[in-house]
Amino acid sequence: MAAIIEVKYFNTFLLKKVNKAQTTPSPGYGNIPVWNGSMGIPAAKGGYPRPNGNAVPNNWVIEESRINGGYNNTTVSFGAKAYLVEEEPNGTRRGNSLIYSGIFNSRTGINNTNVFSVADDIVKSVDPANGLIQKLYAEDTNLNIFQELKISKALIDKDAIYSAEGGGTVTSANLVIGAIQPYLGKFGISKDPTSFAIYGQNKYFSDRNNNVILRLSQSGLDEISSANMIDYFRDTLGSLTVAGVEGKILGGYDIYNKQYVVSTQEPNNNTIDSGYDTLAYDELVKGWTSFFSYKPDQMFSLGNQFYSLNSGKLYQHYSQSATRNVFYSDGVSGSALTATNPTAGTGYATPPSTGVATAATSGSGSGMKVTFTQAGGVVQANTIAIVDKGDNYQVGDTGTITTGNGAATYVIATINNSTPTSITFVFNPSVAASKNFKTVSYEGSNGWQVNSFVSDTVGRNLNFSNNNWVNSEDTTTQVYSYTQGAYVQSGVQYYAGFNRKENLYVANLINNSPATNGEVGNIQINAGGVSYNTMSGIKGFYATVTISTDAVTNLGGEKELFAVSTEYVANNGY
Repeated sequence: MAAIIEVKYFNTFLLKKVNKAQTTPSPGYGNIPVWNGSMGIPAAKGGYPRPNGNAVPNNWVIEESRINGGYNNTTVSFGAKAYLVEEEPNGTRRGNSLIYSGIFNSRTGINNTNVFSVADDIVKSVDPANGLIQKLYAEDTNLNIFQELKISKALIDKDAIYSAEGGGTVTSANLVIGAIQPYLGKFGISKDPTSFAIYGQNKYFSDRNNNVILRLSQSGLDEISSANMIDYFRDTLGSLTVAGVEGKILGGYDIYNKQYVVSTQEPNNNTIDSGYDTLAYDELVKGWTSFFSYKPDQMFSLGNQFYSLNSGKLYQHYSQSATRNVFYSDGVSGSALTATNPTAGTGYATPPSTGVATAATSGSGSGMKVTFTQAGGVVQANTIAIVDKGDNYQVGDTGTITTGNGAATYVIATINNSTPTSITFVFNPSVAASKNFKTVSYEGSNGWQVNSFVSDTVGRNLNFSNNNWVNSEDTTTQVYSYTQGAYVQSGVQYYAGFNRKENLYVANLINNSPATNGEVGNIQINAGGVSYNTMSGIKGFYATVTISTDAVTNLGGEKELFAVSTEYVANNGY
């Protein structure tokens, strides 16, 4: 159905430009208007010319201002002018106040969002003693107000009316912002609104002034940093200001894993080291579950995916096609290389056909230098690989293997820049009993190694030889993963670390610490010129263990770990 719109009059406004600096192609030409270059009749057709590079800027005038565009018709006037003398015309900054404009109604066409009437009470203030307002978050019919030192909520489109007996009821009122009600607890968001994240009814943020991470829910404010992380956040949040320059705290909710992620970052400039930590809080376990090795510029969730920004680039986390534990393609800490011209000036006695660049030795980006290991495990001395691809290393990139005698070109066959995942935990069974930990085992996939297995200290003892006080503890040698520790001797397969037994990976713990005063030391035997420790296990009331992924098994692939256990015997009080 067609609609007829009644228009009382039609008015047209055009902008034209007078270009007095232009004097060509004929005298007097510079005093006539010119078009802005996008529309208009060409000069060849009797229209106005377009301006050239000599045009005078900001020389625009109104072409049409008469109603209906007719000759001598009524012109558009400025209308009534209101004159008001302001006694204090200077602007003021009110960091603890809220101000609201007129209404916007798309149905009736009313738009007063730019109207701030001084005749109405449109300002609502919070206590200035609690610092500036850092963030506002509207939730249902309440407005959460985050100050530096306090968290409050303001009622929206309603106010709390209290009876004479002290009872309170909530009733509708002609108020945009009603009564302000503070949350219990002397906590704020400091000056870190970037730490704010929300999921469901839970709001997460940091309070650097109190060295805590907080959660705001229907039950009020909760200090989630107290979940076994009091010391960490006290030390970390309290040291983010370096040489007078403040660091930043970034927060985001990971919708994929259902956890709050926070990144604490020291200031970054040419003179200050930029240290950082990124870790996650999980509501299911009510604790902090993981540290991550990436440093984001921003984090957010969209749909059912978690994203972060780094150096202006957008990255999706938990991609099934990406290499595990590799974030932002930040350099290559190792790579498998295949030679394309291994005989051309390499300087090797036997040019390798394949090799592995196992560890970064210096440099970053296009100047990354790595130690090259020839196939068969022979390390080439003074050998470096330089890949000129900035920080975006890909399979197929070329590299150069150089020695003192020449160079050979290689191609990256696989990327091995995966950062190891590590877990540190404590074995503490039978708390009051001294124990001897004999084995370590885990349930999961291949590729895990034990980096350290250390007992508690036995106390400070006096070393009579030098009259110094020392602490004693038992340690073990590194326990290699199933693949890393495999070797063949006399045609028989052996494993120097973990071995598979009844669907578990199991290894003996070999004591690697020197004997202290009054302790029976490790018994050693020599076989083929090599000394072997024969005593198994470490002694202590408890042991601190660090287990991580290795550098050889399914690099960048998925590795699972379900449970870690140990076998121990009581020391009968000794």
